[in-house]
Amino acid sequence: MNKELITALKELEREKGINLEVLVEALKVALVSAYKKNYRANFNARVDLDLDSGEIKVFKILDEDEAGKKGLTEEDVTPENFGRIAAQTAKQVITQKIKEAEREVMYDEYKERVGDMVIGIIQQHDARWTLVDLGKVEALLPSNEQVPGERYRHGERIKCYIAEVKKTTKGPQVIVSRTHSGLIKRLFELEVPEIYEGIVTIKSVAREAGYRTKIAVSSSERNVDPVGACVGPKGSRVRMVVDELAGEKIDIVQYSEDIVTFIKNALSPAKVIKVLIDEESKFALVVVPNEQLSLAIGRDGQNARLAAKLTYWKIDIKSEAQYEEELNAARNERKKH
Repeated sequence: MNKELITALKELEREKGINLEVLVEALKVALVSAYKKNYRANFNARVDLDLDSGEIKVFKILDEDEAGKKGLTEEDVTPENFGRIAAQTAKQVITQKIKEAEREVMYDEYKERVGDMVIGIIQQHDARWTLVDLGKVEALLPSNEQVPGERYRHGERIKCYIAEVKKTTKGPQVIVSRTHSGLIKRLFELEVPEIYEGIVTIKSVAREAGYRTKIAVSSSERNVDPVGACVGPKGSRVRMVVDELAGEKIDIVQYSEDIVTFIKNALSPAKVIKVLIDEESKFALVVVPNEQLSLAIGRDGQNARLAAKLTYWKIDIKSEAQYEEELNAARNERKKH
């Protein structure tokens, strides 16, 4: 039986990738527990397990007085029928330890996948969270990671972003997101070969999930237009991303090291007359044509807000008329003094 047990442990290591040492330690703990339970032993004991022969021995760890009298630190107390009792008693404990080790392996696997996009199947949905089956584990899609207006129907396939992995006694708890800006990057990687190959880079993403996203892109090759690569022939590539996000509007703009140019691009589709910047406070005053003011600011300030997030600068937008009016007022104030 003992040899069969060792063979089974080695097979588990090969098939499930669980470290043999972890399994052997679990078995030793189980055997000590089995010995104490069946032989009513109230002393410290340890189990020795020979991985070649499969021989199991139980040793009593002697206290100072016993060790002094016998000249030993431990004594072999292995019962004749211990193999049978050990196999029966240890089975449940070993199974539990194997499950724990498998959970650890699973946790490590998913912990390394934080930032990846996964495809899952919606299992259950309520107001607080949605369960998504990823195959090996069920992930949680909490309400705060769900896109406003999106419907999650049982059995539907869904692309999600792995935002966090927590360790629990029941195994890894995988938190996925549909609102994370990282999902945008992963979706474009899927549709745009130039991004996957590293020719085109997404420099920054600003997103208000379910409504609008702006991404800034650059190219490492002069003859590759990063915006055109992301848009695709007749808009096919960006359309695939938009469809996956249930119609969320996506603006793709050219990134620039020159902040003035970058801010102008970020405020697209609005035209910009001038950008006045304060580098120390990272503040930009943007002047736009009178008829472009509402477009530059966007509905409920969305365009301006996303441009600020995209560039990491504070942006104040004024129409040409407002700017001239304030400029004249400042000039008149200086004349008074």
